[in-house]
Amino acid sequence: MSKLSGMTGFGRADGAGQGWTWSVEARSVNGRNLEVRFRGPGGFDNLERLAKASGQARFARGQVSIGVQAKRVEAGEAAVTINAAVLARYLTLANELAEDGATPPSADGLLALRGVIEAPEEVDDPEARAALEAALAGTVEQALDALKASREGEGALLKPVLDDFIAHIEALVASAETEASAQVEAIRERFTRRITELAPDAPGLEDRIFLEAAALATKADVREELDRLTAHVAAARQLVASAPAGRKLDFLMQEFMREANTLCSKSATTALTGIGLELKAVVEQLREQVQNVE
Repeated sequence: MSKLSGMTGFGRADGAGQGWTWSVEARSVNGRNLEVRFRGPGGFDNLERLAKASGQARFARGQVSIGVQAKRVEAGEAAVTINAAVLARYLTLANELAEDGATPPSADGLLALRGVIEAPEEVDDPEARAALEAALAGTVEQALDALKASREGEGALLKPVLDDFIAHIEALVASAETEASAQVEAIRERFTRRITELAPDAPGLEDRIFLEAAALATKADVREELDRLTAHVAAARQLVASAPAGRKLDFLMQEFMREANTLCSKSATTALTGIGLELKAVVEQLREQVQNVE
């Protein structure tokens, strides 16, 4: 079973080889859907495709940014050669000028002359380029793995928060069930009192009170809403225990709020209305946290 994951995180990995050094940073923030962006050095045409495919294979939601910085290692002293023939020609000319009164040449001045110092030219080797690109892609995967671990760390922190909100909703549903069982009697008493005050001597008053109270009680019956809320609580727990679950939890929050609104509209007692309002507040708090879940 996959771990619950958040959508915010950061990962980094470094690499070197083929005369290059490079670093990869992968970061992500919340997003309704998955969007993988790539920024890297020119000349590695296949790297962007590989990086995006790796990101899409690991994540389901969030805005993921992958940045690659690479540079060629500067040639060391062993890789630099001095062209002795060119240097000798420059030195001969410099000595001739010195005999005519010119300033004698300095060593650093001679070495700075064109052609004296030679560095090996870069060879465009397709196989070497492919190997370098493969190494870069491997480092990208390492950075994405680190990002995934970071997001799972956020998920580990989110899970107990979500569990607490779900438990709070379950407790409110239980309280609503207890209060709803008293609604029928409350409706009957209220209707009896009003009818008796308006028409105390009306014929067939008891039968009318019974029929009208029954009709009102049917309209105020919240058993169906409470059953659905109980089912939603079970579904929420199951989703939090699996991943990715963010999109389904988003939809479930809408269903929670719909049932809470109906519960309030059908309520016939102040106590049940209070429970419904508190339920809406807790569902909204849960919804805000769900926005962070992959």
